[in-house]
Amino acid sequence: MIHLLRRLSLLVLLTSLGACSSPQVKPQAADYPEPVFTAEQILPPDHADLTAVYDPWETMNKHIYNFNYEFDNAVYLPIVRGYETVIPSFARTGFSNFFRNIVDVTSIFNSFLQLAPKKFIQNTGRVLVNTTVGIFGLVDVASKMKIPRPVEDFGQTLGHWGVGQGPYLVLPFLGPSNLRDGAGLLPDLYVAGVASDAVFSSDVTLGALVLYPINTRANNPFRYYQNGTAFEYEMVRWLYSTKRKLDVNE
Repeated sequence: MIHLLRRLSLLVLLTSLGACSSPQVKPQAADYPEPVFTAEQILPPDHADLTAVYDPWETMNKHIYNFNYEFDNAVYLPIVRGYETVIPSFARTGFSNFFRNIVDVTSIFNSFLQLAPKKFIQNTGRVLVNTTVGIFGLVDVASKMKIPRPVEDFGQTLGHWGVGQGPYLVLPFLGPSNLRDGAGLLPDLYVAGVASDAVFSSDVTLGALVLYPINTRANNPFRYYQNGTAFEYEMVRWLYSTKRKLDVNE
């Protein structure tokens, strides 16, 4: 019996040594468990790529973005708070309607250039109703009549005829834009100025020119660096570029 146990022990020992001396097989990738936190698993298939915007002037744009932030806090927002304190809400609503009516004039111009008769008729109807019944646009009668308001600008007109957005561009004081839309501001401002001069005196036009950016900022709820993301610049850039693509395709 003792001899039998010794032989079994020797057999087990030899088998163990043989296993230790046999070559080890390198584990393959399939032998490992699948990672839990891969990008494919975390992000949905249709996730937004915030970097997918052509921005060759990013360094300059970020400097302008930070300048706009400083200007907003030091100058723009204090003026807006004063404006909201001094001007009653009903008067601010009237000013907003007035400026929207001027923008509708530029939409007429761009709807014509885009050969979009439906939008042209809608914008023309709005301007005629609001300028007359609405007392130069101070009352938005057209919206109460449920006349649609397609907003068209010269940047959209260029996009309609195949002009791409071009490089992303942050404009001083104005914010996000691109090369196409930045250039498109000039024709729109010219049309708005001609329309204003045709109806109002130069003093009224000058006053409107001063009041317009204040009123616009008062109606814009965006505040720099208050959205809780460390990638605000990239987020704003992507949102603006995506919105402009949708605007052109409408």
